[in-house]
Amino acid sequence: MTPLYIETRTDNLACSAGKKRLSLKLGVSFFLFGLINNVLYVIILSAALDLVPPSTPKGIIAFCNIAPALIAKLGWPYFLKGRIRYARRIVGCCTLSVIGMLVVAFHESLFSRLLGICLASFSSGLGEMTFLQLSTTYSRSAGGRSVGYFASGTGAAGIVGAFMWWELRGLGVRTGVGISAVLPFTLPLAYFFLLPRPAAFIHQSSSASYTLVPADDLETEIDDDLSAQDDVESRVETKVTAGLSAADKWRLVKPMLFKYMLPLCEQSLSIFEYTINQGVAPTLLYPVPSHGLISKIIHSVRDYYPLWQFTKQRFFFSRSSISLGLKTLPAHLLPAPAIIQFVILLLLVMESAVGLLPEDRAGGSIFLVFVLISIEGICGGLAYVNVFYRINQEQPDPASAHNLELTKQEREFKIGSIGFADSSGILLASILAVPTEMELCRAQVARGKYLCQGL
Repeated sequence: MTPLYIETRTDNLACSAGKKRLSLKLGVSFFLFGLINNVLYVIILSAALDLVPPSTPKGIIAFCNIAPALIAKLGWPYFLKGRIRYARRIVGCCTLSVIGMLVVAFHESLFSRLLGICLASFSSGLGEMTFLQLSTTYSRSAGGRSVGYFASGTGAAGIVGAFMWWELRGLGVRTGVGISAVLPFTLPLAYFFLLPRPAAFIHQSSSASYTLVPADDLETEIDDDLSAQDDVESRVETKVTAGLSAADKWRLVKPMLFKYMLPLCEQSLSIFEYTINQGVAPTLLYPVPSHGLISKIIHSVRDYYPLWQFTKQRFFFSRSSISLGLKTLPAHLLPAPAIIQFVILLLLVMESAVGLLPEDRAGGSIFLVFVLISIEGICGGLAYVNVFYRINQEQPDPASAHNLELTKQEREFKIGSIGFADSSGILLASILAVPTEMELCRAQVARGKYLCQGL
């Protein structure tokens, strides 16, 4: 009996170790997807001052950095039908990102740089939607973890992108942006050689082994792995071809409008956050400090803008709340981050326009802005990860539960369509940022503060 006990225990340990390796590779894969897909977006925003002439409002960078992404998120889920070809999408996203960043790096005209930013933006929007949809092809527990790690990666992209440009900007736009153009190649490498098959999470209880994703056959395997609740044997035997109609998509979107889209966008959270980043932050300028810790960071007035971007992004842990094992926000608290950001927007506008503290207390003003922008970053991350996690975990529509292929497409569509709300808010914010920056600068000049005219 003892040898049997030892053998069984050894098998259980091997199985447990296999599960941990599997979960680790899944987490690393989706973390890399989020990190690399979003890092170029952050680099471009952080480099806004260096990419356009001083007389050009920085909001135009934000507009070109989000409008194509909005088109991608609106076009693919709402107008295209049938199965998603993940391998083709990811290779396409990598190609577009590389081309876009090279155009920005090697062309100095404003039109060429905006065109390159548009290409990278389209790739980022399509990529974000694709990876979130990819998470729905896994079992619900694995899919939930995938969303958490992807969100964590997008949060890390903020601090990595802001820090990278802080370090690379001394090399100039051509070299600095050119170096960043190699980052997108990580996406297909992680997809083809690191990401485990969805089937491995369905059958992991019976086997600790798994195989990596084949180069061109993931779509076929994904079709066989809708969720842990699906009967895989039945799915293989009765493969049903189905497609969502426009009426089906509208039926799926309607209940999400007030439940998810408004808390994520609400013409509020994204608008408030990105109006702060692109419209108000460029005007939060103070004399260059001559002593203290801040003097080691700020060497010119132009250093304030990338500092505020870095400050906002450094609190990426709010997007990592789920992957760190923290509880999700209750449904009734989903709008709370937007409300807090609205208050922060008002305070920062007042600080820029009239000053909340006396002019001779620049150090206190810098600290106040630092705290407010830090809270802004935390709120944005919490809203993002909680909304997408809840969508990933939703139960399928009972009306289509009998059709596994249709259920699969519904899950992919629902999580893909929600990105439209976030991006539309960012797009509107980029439009508002241009007059906001100009009016705040005029208000500063009117009270004798001319720093904004020197950028």
